[in-house]
Amino acid sequence: MTIRITQALTEDEQAGSGRVVRVNGPLVEMDGLDQVAVLDVVEVGHAGLAAEVVSVRRGLVTAQVYEYTGGLRVGDPAIGRGHPLSARLGPGLLGGIFDGLLRPLAGRPRWLTPGSLQQSSEAKRWRFIPSMSPGSDARPGDILGTVPTPSGIDHRVLVPGGVTGRVEWVSGNDDVGEDEPVAIIDGRQVAVTELRPVRAPGPMGTRLELSEPLLTGQRVVDLLFPIAKGATAAVPGGFGTGKTVLLQQLVKWCEADVVVFVGCGERGNELVDALADLSEIEDPKTGRSLLERTVVVANTSNMPVMAREASIYTGMTVAEFYRDMGYDVVLLADSTSRWAEALREFSSRSGELPAEEGYPAGLASALAAFYERAGRVTTLGGKEGSVTAIGAVSPPGGDMTEPVTAHTERFVRCLWSLDRDLAYARHYPAVTWRRSFSRDAQVVGAWHTSGGRPEWTRARARAIALLAEADRLTPMVELVGLSGLPGRERMVLLAGRLLREAVLQQSAQSANDATCSPAKQLALLEMVLAVFDQCLALVEAGRPASEVEEFDLSDVIRVRDEVGPDDAAGVELRRDEVLASLENRV
Repeated sequence: MTIRITQALTEDEQAGSGRVVRVNGPLVEMDGLDQVAVLDVVEVGHAGLAAEVVSVRRGLVTAQVYEYTGGLRVGDPAIGRGHPLSARLGPGLLGGIFDGLLRPLAGRPRWLTPGSLQQSSEAKRWRFIPSMSPGSDARPGDILGTVPTPSGIDHRVLVPGGVTGRVEWVSGNDDVGEDEPVAIIDGRQVAVTELRPVRAPGPMGTRLELSEPLLTGQRVVDLLFPIAKGATAAVPGGFGTGKTVLLQQLVKWCEADVVVFVGCGERGNELVDALADLSEIEDPKTGRSLLERTVVVANTSNMPVMAREASIYTGMTVAEFYRDMGYDVVLLADSTSRWAEALREFSSRSGELPAEEGYPAGLASALAAFYERAGRVTTLGGKEGSVTAIGAVSPPGGDMTEPVTAHTERFVRCLWSLDRDLAYARHYPAVTWRRSFSRDAQVVGAWHTSGGRPEWTRARARAIALLAEADRLTPMVELVGLSGLPGRERMVLLAGRLLREAVLQQSAQSANDATCSPAKQLALLEMVLAVFDQCLALVEAGRPASEVEEFDLSDVIRVRDEVGPDDAAGVELRRDEVLASLENRV
C-alpha cells in the first residue's frame, strides 16, 4: 500500500516558505512562515523533513521534527503545507507494519531515509466491489463498496464526512489504485483512501453506553477485573513484571475484529518476537495468520523520539477508521511512559516551565484526551463500532506514584497493576488483586446474568473477598505461625492458595491454558469455592485443620491445564470427583 502523510502541493497551495533560524535536537525554529498555524505540517531542510508546528509567536514558528535532524543548518528552507499532520488510510493496513507516521516498514532493505514522506512505495491495486448504484442517495458513513482482504475482514469504503448527494457514477468490479476515483457523488470524486488528521477525534454519530465485555481469555482479567468493549485500561508495572507478555496475550486472544498494536519506544527485539508469534498463530476466526487482522505501528527506542510522540495518535486514528466501518477494535499501546518521555524531552528543549518530575504541565490533559477517544459509538452510517484502548505504563523503579501512572489511573476504567513479587514467584499474569480495579464489573455482571450465568457476580465477589482476607492473614502467620490460627482462617489461606494457583495463574505456553472461555473460567472459580466450602464444613464438624490441609488437592490445580480451553464440563467433572473424595474422608 502507498502511504503518504503529506501531499506534494503546488506553489499556490503552499502556506508560505521561510528559513531555519535555530536547531536544538528535534526542536526547530523558523521565520518567514506568516501563513502557518499551530499543528500545521512544515517540511524543513533540503531533504523535506516532516515537522509539526507547536507554537507561533511574533513571527517565530517553533516546530517538532519527526525525523533525524543531523545535518540541518541555519538558513535551510522551510515550507508550510497548510494542513495538519494526517494519515492516509485505506486498504493494505491490515497485516502491515508501519512507523510512527504510518509509513510502511515491511520490505525495506534499510531504515527510512529523511524526507521519505514524499516518496511512494510500490503502487498496489485492489478489487473494488460496489454496494451502491448510480442514482442512489449517499450520506456520510454509507458503504460505497468493499475491498476483500486475506484476513476475511472486508475493507468497507465509506462515503467521507461532508459528502452528501446523489451517486452520479460508481466503479464496477474493477481493480483500482489508491488515488483513482471509485465513485462521483454530487460532482465530488471519492477514492478508496482518505486523509485524516491524527490529532482530531474521528467523526461519529452518538456515543453509546457500555454493555458487553471484551473477552480476553485471561482469567484474572475476565473474572476479577473485566473490561467492557469501548472502555479503557492501563497496565502499570516495573521492569520485568510482564507488561509486554500480557499485551501480547491480549493481542492473540481478545475477541476483537481488528487489533492495532503500537510499539511506542520499546526495544526492537521485543517487537520482533511479537511479530513472529503473531505470524505463526492461527486465527480461530479465519484459520489464517493472526497478523493479517492486526495493524502494527512500530516506533522503537532507536527511532526518532518525536515520531514516538505521534505514534499513539496515529494508532488511535487507524483504530477509529475501522471503528467507523462497524468493527470492534482494540488499541494496545506499549508504552505510554515512553510517549510521555518524548513530551518531556521536547518541553525541556523548548524552555517550557516544567511540572512534576520535569513533565510538561499539560501531561494530564494529553493523557485524558487520548483515552477519551475510546468508546462504543453509533457510526455516521448507523452501525455500531467500538475502540477499546489499553495502555502499558512503565514507572521508573516501579514507583506507582510517579506522574504518568498517577494521572493514568484517574482516566481509565480498569487498572491491571503488575506486581514484582508475583512475577519473581513465576505467577503469570502477574496482575495483583491488591491495587487493580474495574469500574466495568457491574456492566459485565449484567451481561453474564442475561447470558444465563447469574452466579458470576456472586462468585467474583467471594473470590476477591477471600484473596483480601488471605492477604490480611499472611503477616499474622509470620508472627504466630500457621498452627496458631483458628481453623476457619487456615481454610481461608488454603482457599487463597487454590485461587492463585488454580484460577489466576495461566500458562501462555500451554495449548489448553493460554486462553480460557467464560464458561471454563466460571467453572474453575466455582470448583475452588466449592472445595473451600467443603473443607470449611469438615473443620467446623470437628476435623483438625492440619488433616484437611494435608489432603491432596493437586487435581484442583492441574485441571486448568488438562482440559481444553472451552471444556467447562471437564472442570465440573473434576470438581465432582474432588468433592466426592473429600466427602469420603469424613
